[in-house]
Amino acid sequence: MALGCLFVAPRTRTRLQRRRWLDSTASANCQVKSREISMGWAIALHGGAGDIPRSLPPERREPRMATLRRCLDLAVAALQAGRTALDVVELVVRELENCPHFNAGKGSVLTTDGTVEMEASIMDGNTMSCGAVSGLSTVVNAISLARLVMEKTPHIYLAFHGAEAFARDQGVETRDPSHFITDENIERLRQAKQANRVQIDYTQPMKAQPPTDDNSRIGTVGCVAIDSSGNLATATSTGGLVNKMAGRIGDTPIIGAGTYANPLCAVSATGKGESIIRHTVARDVAALMEHRGLPLKEAAARVVAGVPRGDVGLVAVSVAGEVSMVYNTSGMFRACATEDGYSEVGIWPEADSDANANGEN
Repeated sequence: MALGCLFVAPRTRTRLQRRRWLDSTASANCQVKSREISMGWAIALHGGAGDIPRSLPPERREPRMATLRRCLDLAVAALQAGRTALDVVELVVRELENCPHFNAGKGSVLTTDGTVEMEASIMDGNTMSCGAVSGLSTVVNAISLARLVMEKTPHIYLAFHGAEAFARDQGVETRDPSHFITDENIERLRQAKQANRVQIDYTQPMKAQPPTDDNSRIGTVGCVAIDSSGNLATATSTGGLVNKMAGRIGDTPIIGAGTYANPLCAVSATGKGESIIRHTVARDVAALMEHRGLPLKEAAARVVAGVPRGDVGLVAVSVAGEVSMVYNTSGMFRACATEDGYSEVGIWPEADSDANANGEN
């Protein structure tokens, strides 16, 4: 959808209401055709962007790809069954959190102290309701706790001891912190400390320190969706950076940075949190659509191009049913599907990768 004039979208709750509103905005300077509003659902998800080597062997690549395909199938079935976009993005991110191959939940990377500090956020585009959590060390599914913050408290963001106490009050599933600490991530922390650096998703080990297991390269997860009623939603979850300082908070739980949704689009970002925060990546995509009238793909491409190379990737869907999966890293684990039958699962730019299927980036 492209609008030729400045506008601010109201908080419409259904595709029909939004369609009527868009029709009512039509004028000589701002023409909107109702046929531009897609009546179908769309879904996109990611498993992190970064320096993903093309040498990644099949036995390390395929478990991640299989998880993306499985999550995509779950999401499509849920959308076809009439589940809301909010339910679907939570469902998908929970599944990704439960997979140790990604940097969220069970696969969360370690702080410099050797601990796990997980964070997540979720947002409903039509109501602008949102919830976020960070500093979690025992909660199995951070994304579900973020949704409870959104729905059960007057706040948006809870962190560390307060978030853990809220989790206990709500009866969500928790585990001993040792549950989240894997041998692969212990080794990855050792390598990062030896190199004296903080690592984003899929950072390659120093040449002098070959990886003992390619599962050490794991990424942040996220999902965006629009359902058949026109509801938009986004969810993102991560363990953060390898060897980060204890207490560091990244872009994932910051609304407008790593996660954002409004009645026009839903965005989930991945990459170097400090860059994503500085550039307010997720909100800027929506702002370009809202204030400059750009279609989703152009807005997303412009935002990513404005972030230092190698720092960011994102997935996004629009009210018009568009899907964008764009990144300035070497690759991004990603998948998408739309009601009209389009689907894609990939890692690297499709022209050069045999891991991609059906479509364009």
